[in-house]
Amino acid sequence: MTHNGNLHVKAKYEARVPAFYYVPQADDCLVLKEQWIRAKYERQEFMADGKMMSPPGHRDGFLWKRGRGNAQFQRRKFVLLAREGLLKYYTKEEGKGPKAVISIKDLNATFQTEKIGNPHGLQITYNREGRTRNLFVYHESGKEIVDWFNALRAARLQYLKTAFPELPESELVPLITRNYLKQGFMEKTGPKQREPFKKRWFALDLQERRLLYYKNPLDAFEQGQVFIGSSDQGYAIYEDLPKGVRGSRWKAGLTIVTPLRRFVFTCPTEKEQREWLRSLRDVLTHPMTPLSILTAASAESGHSSR
Repeated sequence: MTHNGNLHVKAKYEARVPAFYYVPQADDCLVLKEQWIRAKYERQEFMADGKMMSPPGHRDGFLWKRGRGNAQFQRRKFVLLAREGLLKYYTKEEGKGPKAVISIKDLNATFQTEKIGNPHGLQITYNREGRTRNLFVYHESGKEIVDWFNALRAARLQYLKTAFPELPESELVPLITRNYLKQGFMEKTGPKQREPFKKRWFALDLQERRLLYYKNPLDAFEQGQVFIGSSDQGYAIYEDLPKGVRGSRWKAGLTIVTPLRRFVFTCPTEKEQREWLRSLRDVLTHPMTPLSILTAASAESGHSSR
């Protein structure tokens, strides 16, 4: 590093990083950082004179998947068919058919190591009958789980290029996969604001502009969701609670106003309230993306008012 300098070393070891390959940021989990370093320096996967890394079109193998009805992780076979735009998983190795067939169109993958309780924990989400289905998986090998993550990203980029041929690759890459803008517990009341406040786990998706809520962080399906459009569409975020509304345990409140109704929440601390307000306002002022426009109509259906 002292002899060559950072830019020269980067040009050498990052000469051919595929567009789909996720380059970790400072706040990403350890397994992403470690495997990026090993791929770059140890395996030298991205050097100009190294072995050409082709986009994964097909991948299969076993991952440990959390059961929907219990907390047990079970070994399941996963098959990725990038050209067909499908991910399948099987409950039995010699099963007649897959347990689920997942369209790459609706898929997202994000490392959630703390929430899952495993240093290699990956959360895969997709749309199932108008609801968000969560799969929580891991692999003993850090390289294997990161390879799966990047294979899913390669398949997603292939889909996006087909779905949005007019957009340059540089605008599609940020849409491949995304992390939640913020997650955590809040309490919410019902549409009349007279119902008891109930504790729920919330996850804020900037790209699809949705605030999803769950009874527990590792639930397979969300209990409901709130679509957050732009201010000129009649959406607003307010600090504190509406007049006459009081939380049960937590007092630091916030309100989301949509064209259909008000959503009222309380946060465990004022610090959490400030973070949620900042994150929600980031969504409110964020430009609408091609994917968020596609999601808007379905997100504002009766399901979002649960």
